[in-house]
Amino acid sequence: MKNSDFRTARLLAALISGALFGIGLAMAGMTDARRIIGFLDLTGNWDPTLAFVLGGAVLTSALLFPLIKKQGHPLFDTKFRIPNRNDIDAKLLGGALLFGIGWGLAGYCPGPAIAGLGTLSTEALWFVPAMLGGSLIHSLFDKRAPNRNG
Repeated sequence: MKNSDFRTARLLAALISGALFGIGLAMAGMTDARRIIGFLDLTGNWDPTLAFVLGGAVLTSALLFPLIKKQGHPLFDTKFRIPNRNDIDAKLLGGALLFGIGWGLAGYCPGPAIAGLGTLSTEALWFVPAMLGGSLIHSLFDKRAPNRNG
């Protein structure tokens, strides 16, 4: 397979995977920010739905990842691209803190927010532009940010 064929196949696979992920999030109710905030509200009216969604994702991943790695390489690439860093630094902790604060305040993280656009969720309509703006600001100030155009 030529590089251009791999690129086209990867883009199509990403589109299909993203669409299925978004549909799954919507079907599970994860595009409703109130449901996420309900999960984070341990002392109030706690909603365990997110725990079941996360548990299903972890179980599926735990069962299928070893089988997929045995294939030697992905269907649409020449090798697996698995991160190998395992250090914890200030940048990681700061990012996790910002993510957690944003998730707790808005009830959204990137996947459900983008899926929420498909349902015209009011929260997603203001959250996604703010998220993209934050990403743009980060890329402008962080000269070490990797180039993902390849």
